[in-house]
Amino acid sequence: MKAAKEAAMPSDSNPSASDTRELQRRDARHHLHPFTDAAALAAKGARVIVAGEGVWLIDSEGKRILDGMSGLWCVNVGYGRRRIVEAVAEQMAQLPYYNTFFQTSHPPAIALAAKLAEIAPSHLGHVFFVGSGSEAADTVVRLVRHYWATVGEPSKRIIIARKNAYHGSTMAGASLGGMAHMHAQGGLPIPGIVHIEQPYWYGEGGEMDPAAFGLARARALEAAIERLGPENVAAFMAEPVQGAGGVIIPPESYWPEIERICRDHDVLLVSDEVITGFGRLGAWFGFEHFGFTPDIVTVAKGLTSGYVPMGAVLVGDRVAEPIIAEGGEFAHGFTYSGHPVAAAAALANLAIIEDEGLISRVRDEVAPYIAARWSELGEHPLVGEARMVGLMGALELTPDKARRAGFPEPGKVGFLCRDLSFENGLVMRSVGDKMIIAPPLVISREEIDALITRARLTLDQTAREIGLGGAGA
Repeated sequence: MKAAKEAAMPSDSNPSASDTRELQRRDARHHLHPFTDAAALAAKGARVIVAGEGVWLIDSEGKRILDGMSGLWCVNVGYGRRRIVEAVAEQMAQLPYYNTFFQTSHPPAIALAAKLAEIAPSHLGHVFFVGSGSEAADTVVRLVRHYWATVGEPSKRIIIARKNAYHGSTMAGASLGGMAHMHAQGGLPIPGIVHIEQPYWYGEGGEMDPAAFGLARARALEAAIERLGPENVAAFMAEPVQGAGGVIIPPESYWPEIERICRDHDVLLVSDEVITGFGRLGAWFGFEHFGFTPDIVTVAKGLTSGYVPMGAVLVGDRVAEPIIAEGGEFAHGFTYSGHPVAAAAALANLAIIEDEGLISRVRDEVAPYIAARWSELGEHPLVGEARMVGLMGALELTPDKARRAGFPEPGKVGFLCRDLSFENGLVMRSVGDKMIIAPPLVISREEIDALITRARLTLDQTAREIGLGGAGA
């Protein structure tokens, strides 16, 4: 792919092992990492990544690692894209910053808002800029409550989301998310957030047919709305595919029923596209892949391919128009809302996606090929299910395929597998005992083959380490 050809490698990309140890010492002394046990990291030492090239990372000792996670679900167009770098540099030289408060705007924000409205379905004609997916989730809480108050239904304040969902780590974002270990810290969730069960057929479907299970889990939303009272429920927010929850792909029956329920009870439908947006599922947005129509959409990550932090909320006309006409001042925003440099990066990134036909390439070529290769790993004795949609995949690790059983110490085998994968030159993320991938959209067939080879080797090694018979199948 062109990304690899465009990559610019720094001259100091391969320091000595002693340099790495010094970087690790300084990191442990001063750097508090997100979602990390600081003591365990200090004892082990951080992996130090110094460069990127296409779908490859280079660490501080010169090792090349295939980035099976696109950074953190975000580097959709791959590393080393000069087009984005040059757009950022040009914008920094012209206008490095100005805010969009106080009846002020600037050309990059104007152009990006128009571009997102062009990309999205026609009813999503308005854009509110933020700095991240977490800020987008916070904005949803403020926005939907302001909307219902504006149209004369201020009691509609409750937002329903799903258990094991992830919508960010700010107070509102973590509350909307359904991660129990996050709720255990900091007094979460905040009031007015309710969670229903997730559409996780492999882990929770038992003997039910997947389609029946999908309907049952969708109808949990209807039961919650009826229990809480439709006059009190503002919105339902969900990821098309639960990413950080372990690539939970809902059965085909799920989303049509969710949309029907929201329409029947006059509840706003919010699609969290922070991971699934901008081509990851072979469409601009995940809701297009699954065939439902949201009222509000949150985006980030692939908006700039992670080159510069930025997010946005795409607001449907139904919500935006009364707020514009009657809502007065929307007392919400961020210093970096619509940041000109971030907007320039996003415009260059979206141009790459369009000019290189990456969305159709994912849909028609890359996704079918990686799905076929990934499914081969489902035959491994350690794997209970190998699932894939677009460029999002998961392997369910199990000691007993027939029973879909879990391990006695949840997460321990997943951590082992993750660490072995890194040693084998492949980034796979562990979520409990699930191994997940989301490679850049520019990954080639040859690189997919390398990913599968390294994943299989990792599974073999993991199975041997835990004494599971049949390793190497």
